[in-house]
Amino acid sequence: MKRRDFLKYSLILPTVTGSGLELLTSPVWAASGNWNRTLVLLELKGGNDGLNTVVPFTDKNYYDFRPTLAIPRDKVLKQTDKLGFNPAFAPLMPLWETKQMAVVLGVGYPNPNLSHFRGINIWNSGSDAETFIDSGWISRLLRESKPGRDFAADGINLGHNSLGPLGGDRTKVVTLIRKPEKFLKLASRIQPGNARMANPALAHIVKQRRDLRGAADNIVAKQIENVNVSGAFFDTKLGAQFETAARLLIAGVKAPVLKLTIGKFDTHAGQEPLHAELLSDIATNVAAFAKLMKAKGLWDNVTVMSYSEFGRRPFENNSSGTDHGTVAPHFLFGGKVKGGFYGEQSPLNDLDNQNLKYRVHFREIYASVAREWWGLNAGFIKEKPLGLFG
Repeated sequence: MKRRDFLKYSLILPTVTGSGLELLTSPVWAASGNWNRTLVLLELKGGNDGLNTVVPFTDKNYYDFRPTLAIPRDKVLKQTDKLGFNPAFAPLMPLWETKQMAVVLGVGYPNPNLSHFRGINIWNSGSDAETFIDSGWISRLLRESKPGRDFAADGINLGHNSLGPLGGDRTKVVTLIRKPEKFLKLASRIQPGNARMANPALAHIVKQRRDLRGAADNIVAKQIENVNVSGAFFDTKLGAQFETAARLLIAGVKAPVLKLTIGKFDTHAGQEPLHAELLSDIATNVAAFAKLMKAKGLWDNVTVMSYSEFGRRPFENNSSGTDHGTVAPHFLFGGKVKGGFYGEQSPLNDLDNQNLKYRVHFREIYASVAREWWGLNAGFIKEKPLGLFG
């Protein structure tokens, strides 16, 4: 795969320096992260409806609150005497049964913000609701320990997605998209050169551009186009992202984080059958990805983790949909994941302003990833890990 061919499908984007808004800082730790373990971040953009994903099928309130949207009892994939999965999750049941799928229930945080923009900023940065931080929680982990020179980048962003937890802090991120010609034309106006520049911001951009072009060469050298996984994934945008992720990992391209996104979860109207189709898209592609990783002996070094800006309200609205809510379950998949339920399903008979109360702080999941998965101290995360990894 030649460099010019790679550039037809890739855009190399430098992140920006901090803007001075960050209020939380972390010391420099001596730990060295186990960056050979890859985190595949899966953003459920728009706010997933948790109650129709992990279903409280014995709770009368659930069926009273959702007269048309509730999953029928006989359709639920029952796992305990109270909880089961949406039938669209059927492809994931082999991972669940072999304890390679963890479900963290009741995930949220105090004083939740129901704005899409601010909600996802809180999750991306790992901040409190009242605190503004302009760098991602993973970018802040990278202050503690940096991947080695043989890594293509700190992270690889797939598709037209935001950098999210990889944003800020001069993080080296390669964004792979299909048609980057417009952006490459703009980038080409900045000539790297070797001369010192008086403008520090411009000098930083040029350095990042040079470094990330080196990352592109690293990826090219692995010849990912020679990895054929055709037909393994759903023919959807998410399926294409999972296919690229699989090709990168099979080719041996090294990056601690791969970021994927699936949209359309903002289901204010006509939630069904859209929501079921979205869950099916996730389930089918995660199952296919796991199968490939196992076949290549990579599954123990990969974890897929979901996140989203918020959940949905427990009540259906007058448009056969659900509005912005506070709490939702999240999912982790991998060979080293200790499968099962964690936390507690938020009770429907104890609401706060018609919204669910959280049971697990989302940073407890981050603590597990940082400390149990990557072996970092993560001093800025005060919450304790959940024990999600073996």
